[in-house]
Amino acid sequence: VCTHIDKAHVHNHIIWNSTALDEQRKFRNFWGSTRAVRRLNDTICVENGYSIVADPKGKGQTYDKWLGNQKKPSHRERICYAIDEALAQAEVELVVLNETVESIKELKPQCDKLDYILAASSGALCGVIDIFLVGKPDESPLGDITDKWFANRTIDFAKLCGYKGDKNSLSSAINFLEEKFKIPYDQSVGGGIFRELINLTPSNHHFKSLGHNPTLLGLFFSILNQFTNTSDFVSNGELISLNNSDGKFELQGKNIPSKLFCGIANWIGHLISDVSGSSGSKGRGMGIPSPIWAWSNDVIAIKAKLNIPVTEFDKSVNELALKLFKKGYDVRFQTTQAIPVFINEMIVRLLYSIRRLIGYYISVPKNDRSWGLLWKSCEPFSNATVKRMLTVAHGTFCIIDIGDATIRGFEKGIGSFNVFEFVLRLNVVGVGRFAISLYGETKRAISYDHARESSDFAAKEITIVENYIEGLKILSAKYDDARLLTFIADFKKSDAYIKAFERSVQLAELRNVPANRILKDKADIDRYFGGK
Repeated sequence: VCTHIDKAHVHNHIIWNSTALDEQRKFRNFWGSTRAVRRLNDTICVENGYSIVADPKGKGQTYDKWLGNQKKPSHRERICYAIDEALAQAEVELVVLNETVESIKELKPQCDKLDYILAASSGALCGVIDIFLVGKPDESPLGDITDKWFANRTIDFAKLCGYKGDKNSLSSAINFLEEKFKIPYDQSVGGGIFRELINLTPSNHHFKSLGHNPTLLGLFFSILNQFTNTSDFVSNGELISLNNSDGKFELQGKNIPSKLFCGIANWIGHLISDVSGSSGSKGRGMGIPSPIWAWSNDVIAIKAKLNIPVTEFDKSVNELALKLFKKGYDVRFQTTQAIPVFINEMIVRLLYSIRRLIGYYISVPKNDRSWGLLWKSCEPFSNATVKRMLTVAHGTFCIIDIGDATIRGFEKGIGSFNVFEFVLRLNVVGVGRFAISLYGETKRAISYDHARESSDFAAKEITIVENYIEGLKILSAKYDDARLLTFIADFKKSDAYIKAFERSVQLAELRNVPANRILKDKADIDRYFGGK
């Protein structure tokens, strides 16, 4: 007998050898043996003068139930927990690996021959539109429509600002806006110093005046000129600042923030008034510079402020931009050039969506269709396939446009190449859009090379993890034996022990055991061991 006092409950462990010393008898753990042993123990204690438990309590809780929530998991339970945890982690890792493999598909376009044909056809169609309907300033059917649209928007803006004059008079609306949004750098022509230093004329003052440039630097110089009552011009590769000594201009506002707000409003309002020419313009009028070419002024101005020498290349580009502006290459014509580029963009995206929409309804069963899956299959924005189609379309457009501009350049040069005519007809918006597509293709190609290595490694890992998961499932099934461990209780609740007694009786009779010594049922066992 071993008594344990190292736990919260004091208890005994009774240990005996199940086989007699003469090896002729063996203890059988039969039904009710616990009571029989307790009776035998009490008999020996009484014979030797030891105390016994006179009125033993009924069966108490098992040790596991006694521990309750403090019960420590068994070794088998710990294995089960470890298997379940490992299985969950492996399944999460498998999802991540599959996403890694799938991610490379998003970087690789899935274009077929028809996609390429449709994209190239769209680019060719829009290239023809650019040649015959855009052309160059003063010879552009679409340009006439664009000029009229800008003129109407200028009149609408004047009405919004309180204009009550002739609703069909563009010059009256422009004059109203010029008076409402006054600025100190609106000298359109001048003699003396203006002619000597700047050569300022009505056809170039919107370009040479930095405050008229629709760029961030143009906004900066506009605010600076309004605060200091000065004018800044770029002429012959130099930045020229003039002080307006007449003192007629005064920036509205009582403090710096309010003056800054009024300065920005004046800049925007005055640009809108000039977008269709000045109030005194005859014919089309000189608008405001194209943002794409106005950067030639910005480069010279920045270099002048930083005391960096202006190169001959800077001057040449600036002179070319000025010549283009004087020919009518302004914001209005730049917008005209954007029309075929925009149409090309929309046609390609629409064709992509229509093809994928038809394919979706053909390949996806009706019961599996959903709006989310439909959008994922047809959306023409974020996938590599539609971007490749756009690259082909804009590339085709640029080939046709550049080819036409080159032919016109040689034709105008009469034996030599006329660079000015080439640039005048070159669709800079289309070239810029194609450059953006090429940048995206290069970036995706680099990303694809990096992702392919990760994807190949992930594919190998997937095989390993899948085999690992399969092994864990087999192991989990081996330890999923909780329902089998209830066999003792099931045996107690069944009549199997009765059949066992019957067989033991038959066996005893077969072995010629005296009838009075055969224990035939549980009652006989209880009587034999003194049970009640």
